Amino acid sequence: MDAINALGEGDLQKALDLFTDAIKLNPCLAILYCQEGKMEKPNAAIRDCDRAISINPDSAQPYKWRGKAHRLLGHWEEAARDLATACKLDYDESASALLKEVQPKANKIIEHRRKYERKREEKEIKEKQERVKKAREEHARAQREEEARQFGGGFFPSGPAGFPGGAPAGMPGLGDFLKDPELLNAMKDPEVMAAFQDVAQNPANIAKYQNNPKIMALVTKLSAKFGASPQP
Repeated sequence: MDAINALGEGDLQKALDLFTDAIKLNPCLAILYCQEGKMEKPNAAIRDCDRAISINPDSAQPYKWRGKAHRLLGHWEEAARDLATACKLDYDESASALLKEVQPKANKIIEHRRKYERKREEKEIKEKQERVKKAREEHARAQREEEARQFGGGFFPSGPAGFPGGAPAGMPGLGDFLKDPELLNAMKDPEVMAAFQDVAQNPANIAKYQNNPKIMALVTKLSAKFGASPQP
């Protein structure tokens, strides 16, 4: 009672001291923390209300006073959350009025955070896509190099000179015609592979394939790239 009187007379320090003494004597009485939390000391009020809520989480008063304290400190999100909880537990016009004041400010902070999070997520997605793209390009490059090695070592063990009719000076390298999709697909055909290996070992064997349009069409195409003419 003395603490209430001191509070009414405006002697905040005396009231605070009295409430502190009362709390020490009655540590489980949540209302005392709320009363102490009414002092114009927001940080102390928040601590007192935390204690009151831990004792009785269904009481609206500690949420109301903690919300007010957060408002004084500019903690708009926390203030809005506490005041909304207070009104939900026990509607109070003063708490509702404060909630209408702090909620728009809290919403601005929430929206700003969401925008930041969206930008961060978009950046992470873009970086991941770049990594995937780079990995695919590296894989494709490695695959082309492997196909070039297989082509050079499998089709022409002696190099392009093993091509039917020989390889003229200034002919393009293997890498040039390996860029041709038609040639790359043809190399995957076991029949074509076997025929070219046969011809590469002995160019005269091309005569065996004179009546095979698939083989001869590819030989003609390669001959055009090399600048040579297939030998019958």
